[in-house]
Amino acid sequence: MCICIHCYYVDRCTTYHAVEAQHQQPHLTLTPDFEPRGPQINVNIRNGGTEMEWDVVGCQSFREERNKWARLRPYEAVPT
Repeated sequence: MCICIHCYYVDRCTTYHAVEAQHQQPHLTLTPDFEPRGPQINVNIRNGGTEMEWDVVGCQSFREERNKWARLRPYEAVPT
């Protein structure tokens, strides 16, 4: 699971913005202004390369704020 959903910076982060684009999801912001240090991304490739899932699994800039993503999008399912 992507750690970003519990990160203080999720709505400002350029890395999370790229993950949203890869998943073809609406952006939390159109103009992210936070460049994280050392993000680590796992990319899972499925169905012979036709599906890719990106998950940020580590980041030196991670600052925990539990359920931040859910508070920003209260009526949407939390990405898994």
